[in-house]
Amino acid sequence: MVQLEHLTAPVDAVVARMRALDAALPPRDGVAVFNRVYLAVTEEIDRRLDAGEFPDPRAATALDVRFAERYLAAVDAAAADRRPPACWRPLFQFRRHPGVRPLQFALAGINAHIGHDLALAVVDACRTLGCEPADLEDEFDRVGDLLVSLEERIREDLMPGPDLFQIADPLTHLLGSWSLERARDATWAAARALWALRHCADVAEEFTERLDAAVGFAGRMLLTPLAD
Repeated sequence: MVQLEHLTAPVDAVVARMRALDAALPPRDGVAVFNRVYLAVTEEIDRRLDAGEFPDPRAATALDVRFAERYLAAVDAAAADRRPPACWRPLFQFRRHPGVRPLQFALAGINAHIGHDLALAVVDACRTLGCEPADLEDEFDRVGDLLVSLEERIREDLMPGPDLFQIADPLTHLLGSWSLERARDATWAAARALWALRHCADVAEEFTERLDAAVGFAGRMLLTPLAD
């Protein structure tokens, strides 16, 4: 058990960072909305690590921590008035917009984190562990399955009630154009491509920039302000 506690210590550290953000940010802030969602995911992963539910806890921890570090680096960049990755810029730009609904903030953050950060986190974890992406596929799938199950709950919890059909109808159409499962599949393909390109620095950099921009464009669409 001592070994497992050592492995999960980095997860505890990122959970502590997210809890501090949750306490510091106004509840309606768009980053705060996503942070609460992601905190729930990371706490659940931490619980499953403690319970021994991951066959390879070292790999699961490496992937989870590298994944979280990408989000926290974007938060730190924005707080220091530096430019975060393009995938995160729409969320930081629109975080206080009164016409953007909480569900939009949540899914825009998930889009940035899954569509861009997770692909890079797979590569980061492979370098840390000295393995191939295929060796992390089980952990990738477990994290993805957890996110899919939480996404369903998020949509139910944050969708406006039936008394707000004028908001819910366009919101349904807007958010129906984005799928976490499709994003996850694309992310796995991107991670494998980046790993294959790891010895071609210029091409890998261009691929990463294009991925970042494309995910950012999708995030901007998800954050389209809706009339009251």
